[in-house]
Formats: sequence, C-alpha cells, structure tokens
Amino acid sequence: MTDNPHEPELSDLDRRLQQARDRETAADVNRPSIKPAPSGLGIAFRVGVELVSALAVGVGLGLLLDYWLGTGPWFLIVFFFLGSGAGILNVYRAARGLGLGVGYRRPDSKS
Repeated sequence: MTDNPHEPELSDLDRRLQQARDRETAADVNRPSIKPAPSGLGIAFRVGVELVSALAVGVGLGLLLDYWLGTGPWFLIVFFFLGSGAGILNVYRAARGLGLGVGYRRPDSKS
C-alpha cells in the first residue's frame, strides 16, 4: 500500500465517466429503434388471449375450489366475475398502451 503520486484524481475519473456517458447518449440518439410498432393483428391477438386466459384462470380456480370444498357453483360464479374483470382490465390496459412498459407507464409520462 504505497502512495503512488501518479494515481489519477477523482475529478479526472469523474471527467472520464462524464465523457463516456456523453458518447453513449450520442450513440443512442443516432441508433434506430430496434422494436417495431405492433401491428393491428398482433394487438388483436394479444387482447383476445389476455381476455380468454384471465377468464379461463378464474373459471378454473372456481371449479377447483368448488370441487375441493364441495360448495357447488358458488366459487365458480365468483371467480367467473373476477376473471372477467381481470380480463377486461387487461384489455383496457392494452388498448390504452399502458401495458407496454415496466410499471404500466409510458416513458414520456410525467408524475
């Protein structure tokens, strides 16, 4: 552990980091977008699959709970409506474009 007078200062490190970040930002601006815009058919399939899958999970859970607890169609009815609500919420999010990013927010949105 010797004190080497030739070691770079922290300000020099900060300057080099800032230069690297500036180069990366400039490269990102010039780089074309890799992800193409979704087609209408792709969105339609996504909406259909999300609606049907949410409903199928709700009905499946309802049937499973009814069979396990022997309660008749009560859990089936409750989970049918819960699955329908979840499917409609997913369709709403897909239609508004909220399900495209992390946290269901567009990157350019404020707040």
